[in-house]
Amino acid sequence: MSKMNPVVHFEMPYENGDRAAKFYEEVFGWKIQKMGPEMGHYIVVTTANSDVKNDAPRGAINGGLYPKKPDWPAQFPSVVIGVDDIKESIKKVTKAGGKVLGDPMPIPGVGQYVSFNDTEGNRVSMLQPQM
Repeated sequence: MSKMNPVVHFEMPYENGDRAAKFYEEVFGWKIQKMGPEMGHYIVVTTANSDVKNDAPRGAINGGLYPKKPDWPAQFPSVVIGVDDIKESIKKVTKAGGKVLGDPMPIPGVGQYVSFNDTEGNRVSMLQPQM
């Protein structure tokens, strides 16, 4: 078997870096490190201190591919953020200036899932894993 090359990083654009950093810090508790002009005003985000699954390769991010559906909006690459309580996280997204796109939907055997737009217009999703 050949070596797998893992996804180890994600990026999302922003129009207002302070606003975007505040949103993700407030809603998801991410650690924010703002770089200066010499680094193009890049914002480094740390989303976890350790891997969620003990058997996962360190730093790897798993994903999935889905068939496009003609009647679904905003079918683009997306970041999915794991949350403990999706209803509480929906409240935080709204309070911090984001917009939740519909109601959480159950994914059988996986958990509750909902997408939202952040303060910069990026479509992102949340997943409350099934216990």
